[in-house]
Amino acid sequence: MSDQPILALALDDAPSLRPLTPDALAAVQGASLRVLAETGVAVGSPTVRARLAVAGARVDGDRVRFPAAFVESAVALAPHGYLLAARDPACDLPLDGRHGYLSVDGSAAEMLDPETDVRRASTAADLALVTRLADALPEIAFLWQGVEAGDAPGPVRPLHELRVQLANSRKHVQLMTAVTPLAARGAVAMARAVAGGAEALRARPILSSFQVSLSPLRFEGDALEAALVYAEAGVPAGFVVMPIACATAPATPAGVLVQSNAEVLAGIAILETLVPGAPTFYGACSTTLDLRTALVACGGPEDLLFQAALAQLARSNGLPSSIGTFATGAKRADWQAGVENGLSGLVSLLAGAEMLSGAGLLHAARVFALDEMVLDAEIFGLLRHLAAGIRVSEEDLAVGAIGEVGPGGNFLAEDHTLAHMRQLWRPRVFDRGTWEDWEAAGRPEPRARARERVQALLASHEVPALPDGMPAELDRIVAAFAAEAGVG
Repeated sequence: MSDQPILALALDDAPSLRPLTPDALAAVQGASLRVLAETGVAVGSPTVRARLAVAGARVDGDRVRFPAAFVESAVALAPHGYLLAARDPACDLPLDGRHGYLSVDGSAAEMLDPETDVRRASTAADLALVTRLADALPEIAFLWQGVEAGDAPGPVRPLHELRVQLANSRKHVQLMTAVTPLAARGAVAMARAVAGGAEALRARPILSSFQVSLSPLRFEGDALEAALVYAEAGVPAGFVVMPIACATAPATPAGVLVQSNAEVLAGIAILETLVPGAPTFYGACSTTLDLRTALVACGGPEDLLFQAALAQLARSNGLPSSIGTFATGAKRADWQAGVENGLSGLVSLLAGAEMLSGAGLLHAARVFALDEMVLDAEIFGLLRHLAAGIRVSEEDLAVGAIGEVGPGGNFLAEDHTLAHMRQLWRPRVFDRGTWEDWEAAGRPEPRARARERVQALLASHEVPALPDGMPAELDRIVAAFAAEAGVG
């Protein structure tokens, strides 16, 4: 087995980035509450609307408006922290406001073929590769579905994806594709089987989930009802918003923040009203429209400001945050991808994001590449070291060692050096060797070294097997829900 997971960025003493002043933070929060009270959100589920009306929301057709006090009291019910458990307890992740965790990014419909380097539709086999490589990379803490299992039947595709991930990783899985009540019930059944039952899953949720709003200001009924299925089972159920400035959100960055914040708070208020105390989180992948191409403009300065400000808003509401990170617009793992993802990761770190999603995507989240995931993990490892800061204990100040060496000496053979040298950051992919060695190796670029690491990890990494009989039980659950959905 490869290195144990690095998992976390330490946020306690890290430098901070806070783009919103206290007054600006209050203004955005106040404007979001006005939007929810005056404009409201469209809620696609009649059942959910009826229950919200009983609880005191104002319902008019499919439109639901929430008084500010309603939202504030509901959001206050959400726990400030909880555990994202893993199949291997060594990979458990406490959401406590003091750590930042990296995931792979999610649900790309296309894969950059690791053999041919050609873009193609993704399959369940691709998801298995992505998942096993993510399990091997110590910097990856938890797993979204990096690519979709495009060869699985649509209604139960999320269950096939979860089946693949449970077999190919010991880490926590965050399910982003199970957006119907049927898929959510199937996912809960599978997680209970692996965790050891309903109460075991509630105590140690090896699965979490999230639902996405349809910007502007709309929630599909199935998505909300799926969130309730998860919440009632004790599975953390977050909400992630993905508005696009100039298209599905206002052109101004402040307007994007107001709408993003309103949509997240609406989802969480609905969840906490109907399942009080349910673990949830505040997620945002807000971005802008490229005015030249009409495509999503991932990687620009607006995205970086959104990352930081939305992480700030999540903290001000007392909620764990999941912030879209590393979604470069580059078509391959190149200079552009490195700059955009390096800046993005740094901003998410300085903003105090607790879940950073995620590694591996190219072309504005359309294409997944294994070598890009390795390079993103390398960036995260560097940032993790940066977040550790500089210790100034008596041992670290090294006055004694400096005295032993004295003027004109060197520290290479000193005991102090031997005791501390492995604390220095060492790259796995980035090249810091000699020019001559680089030329002798054929002048490899970082991408070539990343591809070598992909091959080495996939060849050597072993994932702990599921218990005897568990694969067959998971297959039985998938088949049962496929039959319920009317698909083969």
